[in-house]
Amino acid sequence: MNNTTNPDYEKLHETALRAPSSSGVYMWRNAEGTVIYVGKAKSLKNRLSSYFSGTRHVKTQLLVSNAKSIEYITTGNEYEAFLLENNLIKKYTPRYNIQLKDGKSYPVLKITKEEFPRFYKTRQVRHDGSTYFGPFPDAGALDTFIDTLYRIYPVRHCRTFKKREAPCMYYHIGRCKAPCCGKIQEQSYNEFIEEIKALLEGKGDETVVKMTAEMKAAAAQLNFEKAARLRDGLKALAIMQNQNVVEDFDSEDRDYIAHYREGELVSFTVLKIREGKLTARDNFRVESLAEDEELLEEFGATYYSEPETIPPKLYISSNDNANFLEKWLDENFQKKCEIIQVNITSSSTPNSSFPIPNSSFTKRDVAALEMAEHNAKEDIIRRLRERGDMPALQELKDLLGLDRLPHRIEGFDIAHIGGKFPVASLISFWDGNPDKKNYKYFRLKTTNGVIDDFASMREAATRRYSRLANEKAELPDLILIDGGIGQVNAVDGILKVLGLDIPIAGLAKRDEEIWRPHTSKPICLPKRSDALRLLQRVRDETHRFATSRNQTLRTKENTVSAFSQLPNVGPKREKLLIKTYMTLEKLAEATESEISELLKVNSEQAAAILYNAKEMASQRKETKDTKKMLFQAQLGKTGTAENSGEDSSYASKLASLALDD
Repeated sequence: MNNTTNPDYEKLHETALRAPSSSGVYMWRNAEGTVIYVGKAKSLKNRLSSYFSGTRHVKTQLLVSNAKSIEYITTGNEYEAFLLENNLIKKYTPRYNIQLKDGKSYPVLKITKEEFPRFYKTRQVRHDGSTYFGPFPDAGALDTFIDTLYRIYPVRHCRTFKKREAPCMYYHIGRCKAPCCGKIQEQSYNEFIEEIKALLEGKGDETVVKMTAEMKAAAAQLNFEKAARLRDGLKALAIMQNQNVVEDFDSEDRDYIAHYREGELVSFTVLKIREGKLTARDNFRVESLAEDEELLEEFGATYYSEPETIPPKLYISSNDNANFLEKWLDENFQKKCEIIQVNITSSSTPNSSFPIPNSSFTKRDVAALEMAEHNAKEDIIRRLRERGDMPALQELKDLLGLDRLPHRIEGFDIAHIGGKFPVASLISFWDGNPDKKNYKYFRLKTTNGVIDDFASMREAATRRYSRLANEKAELPDLILIDGGIGQVNAVDGILKVLGLDIPIAGLAKRDEEIWRPHTSKPICLPKRSDALRLLQRVRDETHRFATSRNQTLRTKENTVSAFSQLPNVGPKREKLLIKTYMTLEKLAEATESEISELLKVNSEQAAAILYNAKEMASQRKETKDTKKMLFQAQLGKTGTAENSGEDSSYASKLASLALDD
């Protein structure tokens, strides 16, 4: 990869080649001298040289294109490099390193620091002397809790406290003691606030036990008003406690951390288990150029900044490297944290470079970590939808030599069952995301009963693009075919006949190879390629859409329509036949007595049903055989869509079908 857009490319490459083979930390700087990336390496020479060798990822190209110089600092070992890297990241906050951005700010409950405090929900924590409780993942449950507290405790609702002559409506309906009018003393008012704080403080059953004791004491002292408040407060507290309960979790405090990556975008999810309950789910959005196995250490060193936030145990995926994180937490915070690597089914094959030191995890831990990874994946999907998948589009443009970014990608796939009910799906992606309002399907008319994916692709392409050409409508920037060179050439032949110049690519499932028309070798991309990932998303969506439509047609036409055409068969008898025989062919093999007993009809009616079933089954078989012979003869002439004259004749026959869509 030669980055011709950066005049300093050769100088940067030379710096990398001259770097020592020892461990250390390297820094990339831009033209302004700003550090834009900090990384560590076991071998500085090998690591830096890798930025300039082979086909590199778009994010790597972006880094190199914006760099002016490379600096490096050697260290005695890789752990020293890890420590130095962490310090430099905190010092320079480089653009391309992990900088924690909360993907979702969970609400907290705030009790203000005032003469007569009030409480409310907020997503901003300020250093203003107020007391904060949370965060609470379930904002709805918090709203319910706050509403309940306002019904129980007659505290003020107004945003600004100021003296009044007459109390507001809340006083008259018993929801406020009107401290603004001097109708309650500060000491009595603050008793309410202390009770509310007591509801929110403590862990697990500790608060319940304490509040229950106070409630009983108040009742014993005949202070029934306070006892009732505490009773209702405990009921409200149950709302908050029950919202985060995850069954079968023991009482040990621990965190589960998982991440999901698409290119330079990385989302981390942290599940925090405290006193056996899931108390928080934090999502963090980062952009990083680090290798996959280094992401967890970089994130952990940033996330755990206070000793009280570090749990006794931390569960991570077996793919993540935590060689130094456990030691770093111990040395910096004098806090022992056992890091346990877990095999989870949703992850890729475990990285053999980092063996699992122990297997002290249960199915519960696997489920929790899979939950965290799923949350991280969903956040990545949201991020791609928000910004558009521009890195993948740019990589596709460069890879396929397109004149412009493939903003609009249309994908095709064929689905049938033994040649029956053939359907072609057309799906559309805009800026790397599904554009479902432009999805379409074609009930194929020329290959019903015949298994021929080439002919099916020709029909679908002809019907789609002859119509767009006739209507002078906007054409896609790229067509993706679910298949190899044969299917790609078939569609390319049709487009040439129609006089359309639309780039085509095919994605073969077996080895995920990308085929271009009339080429002898496919394009093979690394698994982490943004371009390949986008093509896979398009291909998988075309397959899903085609298969679901084929199943719908098969259910509707192969069962309902055929049986409903038989004499003496109404809706109820039709359902019985469907349940018993499923297909017309199986019904034709039945006997008159079986049909008579099943449908409760006489022998004459049963004979009529059986006769018509055999006739219809025979006609369907003859039609299928005839079409097969005709298409075999036709395909002997057209070949594989490389004879433009034959394609023209074939396309002209198919073009009329577009009028039916």
